[in-house]
Amino acid sequence: MTDLLWLRQDLRLHDQPALVAAAHAGAVIPVYVLDDEAPGAWKIGKAQRWWLHHSLASLSKALERKQSRLILRRGRAAEVLAALLDETGAERVHAIRHYEPWWRDAERVLGERLCLYDGNHLARIEDVTTGGGAPYRIYSSFWKGLQPHLPPAEPLAAPRDIPAPGTWPKSDSLRDWHLLPTAPDWTGGFDWTPGEEEALRKVEHLALEGYDERRNLPSDPGTSRLSPHLHFGEISPRTVWHATAADDITFRKELAWRDFTDGVVLALPAYADANGRDRYDKLPWREGKTARADLRAWQRGRTGYPIVDAGMRQLWQSGWMHNRVRMITASFLVKHLLIDWREGERWFWDCLVDADYGNNSVNWQWIAGTGVDANMFSRIMAPIGQSEKFAAGDYIRRWVPELKHLPDAAIHDPEAAGRRPDDYPAMLIGHREARERALAAGKKVR
Repeated sequence: MTDLLWLRQDLRLHDQPALVAAAHAGAVIPVYVLDDEAPGAWKIGKAQRWWLHHSLASLSKALERKQSRLILRRGRAAEVLAALLDETGAERVHAIRHYEPWWRDAERVLGERLCLYDGNHLARIEDVTTGGGAPYRIYSSFWKGLQPHLPPAEPLAAPRDIPAPGTWPKSDSLRDWHLLPTAPDWTGGFDWTPGEEEALRKVEHLALEGYDERRNLPSDPGTSRLSPHLHFGEISPRTVWHATAADDITFRKELAWRDFTDGVVLALPAYADANGRDRYDKLPWREGKTARADLRAWQRGRTGYPIVDAGMRQLWQSGWMHNRVRMITASFLVKHLLIDWREGERWFWDCLVDADYGNNSVNWQWIAGTGVDANMFSRIMAPIGQSEKFAAGDYIRRWVPELKHLPDAAIHDPEAAGRRPDDYPAMLIGHREARERALAAGKKVR
C-alpha cells in the first residue's frame, strides 16, 4: 500500500506523527505543495519564502539519506493532492493538523481520505477548552486550562526507514519556484540556517539562565531564536518543552502562547482581518498622504525614535526582530502614528521569517487594544522610556549606525540631548502630542 505524506509547516523527520503513521502503513510519498491560491492575501511572505527554500532543500537531503524523496507540486493544495492520489494510486493522505482557515478548508475538501494527527502543539487545541467547550480567548485562562494536559507526550523518534514506492511521481524543481530574491537579493543580512538539523542543535544548546530578564534586553542575545524553526515545524513544541526544566516557566508560557493563538483563530478565523471587538471598528485611524508618508517612514526605520528605527531596520535586514522591540514598534505605529494595526500586521507578515497567522494577528490586536485578549488602547508605550529601561544602547548602535558614536546619555533621545546628527531624521511626532491624539481617538469608541 502507498500513501501520501502532506507536509506543510511540519518540515521535519523527528516527532513527526504523520510520517510515523504513514511509514508504518507502507510506502510513503512525501509531498510539499506550494499553495499561493487558497490563502489569498495570506500567502507566505517574501522573507518566509527565503526560509522555505532552504528548509525544503534541507528536508529533501534528509529524506534522501533515508532513500526517500520530497515531491514538490504547486497549486491549490486540496486539488493537487486529489490529483496525486489518482496519479499514484495512493489510498490516503497523512498530515499533521493545522489551524489556519485555508488549511482547515483544504482538510475538509480532502474528506475521508485524509488522516490527521496532532503534532504541532503541546496539546490538541480542541481539547483545551472552556467549560462550554469553546477555545479560550484569554491567555491566563488558557494557561490554567492547559495544565491537565502537561507535560506533553515524549517526542517520537524519526523513523529508521521510510518505505519507498515502486514508482515516484514527477516533482517540480525547487529552483523553478523562484523563492529566493535575486533582483536585488536583499537577504545578505539573514544570519540564519534553516532546517531541522539546526533547530535540533539550537535546542541541544538551549541556555535559559536569567531568561526572565534577558529576554527583554535587545542588546543581549538572550532569546532562543527558535521562532522560525517552530513556525516552519522544523522542530516540534513538545521537543522544545522536554529540553527545558520545570522552573523555566516564562519560556514554557511563551511556547504555550503559540497554542493559544491557534485557538483564537480556530474560534475566529478572520482574526487577521477583523477587530476582535466590534466597537473598535469606529476608531478613527489616520488616512491620506501624510499618514502614508508616516507609514513609509516607520517601515524604513526613519521615525526619529532610535529604538523604533533600530527595530524596523533589524526586521528589514535580518527577517526578524527582538520580541520586546516588536511590541515597541507596533505600539508606535498604532498609538503614536494612529495607523491601522492591519498595516503593521501585513508588513510584519511580509518581512518576518517567523510570521504565524495566529501569532502575528493576536500579537498585533493585543498591542492595538482591539483584540479579545488585549492591552487597553489607553496603555501607550513610551519608546524612549522603554529604550532606557531595557538598556537598548548597543542595540541601537548596531542597527542605526548614524548614532553609533553617541553615549548612553544621548542615544535614546538624541534630539532632546542636542546630539541628533544631520543624517538622522527628526521625530515624526512628539510623545506627548502623540499620546494626547491617541487618547482622544480612543474616547470615540467608548
